[in-house]
Amino acid sequence: MQITKNCIVTVDYHINDLEGNLLYKEEEPIVYLHGNYGQIFAKIEETLDGKQIGDTFSVTLSAEDAFGAYDPDLVVTEKLSELPDDVSVGMEIDGFEDDEDDETEAVVIYTVTKIEDDHATLDGNHPFADMDIVFEGIILDIEEAPEDEIQEILETED
Repeated sequence: MQITKNCIVTVDYHINDLEGNLLYKEEEPIVYLHGNYGQIFAKIEETLDGKQIGDTFSVTLSAEDAFGAYDPDLVVTEKLSELPDDVSVGMEIDGFEDDEDDETEAVVIYTVTKIEDDHATLDGNHPFADMDIVFEGIILDIEEAPEDEIQEILETED
């Protein structure tokens, strides 16, 4: 079976920098709905289209096609009194950012990068922001998704 629109695809993958250094290795494979639903980077989905179980792949993604440019506005300083008592460097904290275009709030995951005196520095950028990366892996499974399953998957994303 080949990967086509509305297939559920299981992929084992890792992410390298352009020099081949391992940046990230997921312990569990990723499972996504194929068909331009935004569940995986578009360039990866394009590369996987038509592949079969056991096929390997390697996709180089620019920062813009992957985790985006580094945004200094996503680095904030907060009083420790406003944060959990057990706050520590490396901890991830959910926060919100106002979207000025449509007046909604977007969830931002901040990483505590520094603690000094009574303040902590939080960075909402993805750790791989501003990085060109290589996404490599192997296709483990492909299943046709029935329409009701597709709708269920898409509804849980809202």
